[in-house]
Amino acid sequence: MKDMIELRSDTFTLPTREMMDAMQEAVLGDDVYGEDPTVRHLEEEAARMLGKEAAILMPSGTMANLASLLAYCPRGSKVLVGNESDIYIYEAAGASVCGGIMYEPIPTQTDGRLAIADLEKAFPLEPEDPQFALPSLICLENPHNRMGGRVLSLSYLEEIRLFANSKGIPVHMDGARLFNASVALGVEASEIAHFADSVQICLSKGLSAPIGSIVAGTKLFIEKVYRLRKMLGGGMRQAGIIAAPGLVALKQMVDRIAIDHAHALRLAKGLAKIPGIVIRVEDVETNMVFFRIEHPKHTWQTLIKAAHERGLNVAELGHGRIRAVTHSGIQSEDIDKAILIVREILS
Repeated sequence: MKDMIELRSDTFTLPTREMMDAMQEAVLGDDVYGEDPTVRHLEEEAARMLGKEAAILMPSGTMANLASLLAYCPRGSKVLVGNESDIYIYEAAGASVCGGIMYEPIPTQTDGRLAIADLEKAFPLEPEDPQFALPSLICLENPHNRMGGRVLSLSYLEEIRLFANSKGIPVHMDGARLFNASVALGVEASEIAHFADSVQICLSKGLSAPIGSIVAGTKLFIEKVYRLRKMLGGGMRQAGIIAAPGLVALKQMVDRIAIDHAHALRLAKGLAKIPGIVIRVEDVETNMVFFRIEHPKHTWQTLIKAAHERGLNVAELGHGRIRAVTHSGIQSEDIDKAILIVREILS
């Protein structure tokens, strides 16, 4: 719909004119042979920005996370994941299907943390007992999607790093929106990624590229992911047409994420003034706004339907909550109009 205000997800972002031009002008080669110079440039730039030795372009965040888990975890071991994490809920149990890896869901705190005490319980008291699957990886999500785009603090990440070191297992960070976290904390992305052995970032969400994700880590780890990418069907040929807009995204779209955060806060404050909306404005840290409907005549289902009919797209995301996500396609006037639409529906 032409005039639709699209707040269902930041995956609805469209590439900028600079990205489209970059695709047309990209120097190409065969990336399966490692000979696409634009892909190499993107991977080097991503590794630099994330403070890692190497990086690899992946078709999607799901494949990026799956290849990472397969690279770390032997068959019959278990990966510790949050019970509200995207890896656990939205990625089709790929590690179990493809790698014989057991997911152990850890209770997720309201701010996205996995409590050290809960992680500790996942380690058997007698690790030599053959009855138990042994943990081989801890996965964190930062920012945390289903917890409202909440950002993990650097002090907490340091605690996790020390805990993982004490257990002798690595940490993988699902940082699909990692640059939202870096902007929220006012630090470079590398300062956050420093606490994880590997990290996955999406180019196609707030960074607005049309496709692609990156995995970064040590050179040895990336070599393993490279082989697994091929096995999973992710080997791409003239992938520079994907990498070129990704480079523009990393160079031009990071700083503007602060605008998305400001729009999300503006939306949250406006919604909080509407009777029938239940929202915690103080929980809005990035570009996501979660709220509930407590109204005598409306449910989340009827609100979403009525909003769509009036030109506003929002969506339910777990437990009857409605999620609105700001992004580069949203302007200040869209936020004001969205607030007005919800107020009219519930009036």
